[in-house]
Amino acid sequence: MAEYLPILLFLAVALLLSVAFVFLPIGVSRLTGAHKPTVAKLSEYECGFPAFEDSRSQFDVRFYLVAILFIIFDLEAAFLFPWAVSLEQIGWGGWLTMMVFLFELVIGLIYAWKVGALDWE
Repeated sequence: MAEYLPILLFLAVALLLSVAFVFLPIGVSRLTGAHKPTVAKLSEYECGFPAFEDSRSQFDVRFYLVAILFIIFDLEAAFLFPWAVSLEQIGWGGWLTMMVFLFELVIGLIYAWKVGALDWE
């Protein structure tokens, strides 16, 4: 049982911190008077406009397509940062590999643009 003590200690600390980060701000706001709910604060508000339909209604596939394209090109930026930092160590081979990667992503962007994936009607 002694082998499990560090795991149990870790879980206890994680639970304590989670509870503190959730309930401590709520308690402080109620004690300081910052908790003043109004009708406007309690209303649903998503995506820049109030909710007007059932929450289980189907979305247009364009929402998902734009989300997937955003993830793809966001990952491009995520790969650029470590590449730029380590460019001196990886040399010309690393530079050429990244240019091929960027070229492939630009081809993908041009294709998505041509088929109208970025157009919003």
